[in-house]
Amino acid sequence: MAQHNELGKKGEQLAIEYLIKKGYTIRDKNWRYQKAEVDIIAQKEGLLAVVEVKTRSTDYFGNPQDFVNPKKIKLLVTAINEYVISKDLDVEVRFDIIGIIKTRKKTKIEHLEDAFLYF
Repeated sequence: MAQHNELGKKGEQLAIEYLIKKGYTIRDKNWRYQKAEVDIIAQKEGLLAVVEVKTRSTDYFGNPQDFVNPKKIKLLVTAINEYVISKDLDVEVRFDIIGIIKTRKKTKIEHLEDAFLYF
């Protein structure tokens, strides 16, 4: 597996552990619909958190969360609409980004709740 793929998988696992510590229940991970993949779908009471995880080994090119583009947002919104309908859920939906910078010496996790608006 390519090194960046391994880093991404480690980042997703760190994000899951982080969310569980914050009281979220993980409903799904790497959930796919058409061309979209939702990294983490977590729930806390009546809130469904759709979480995009971005992991980098450095912030040299910018913060990891800055790499979520409008195309990705549109895919996430379409996918989560299908998820909520197919699971017959009655929840509030929020889109979050967890940005992780993981170096050999330290790990920095930043959780941006309500990271973007959707229409």
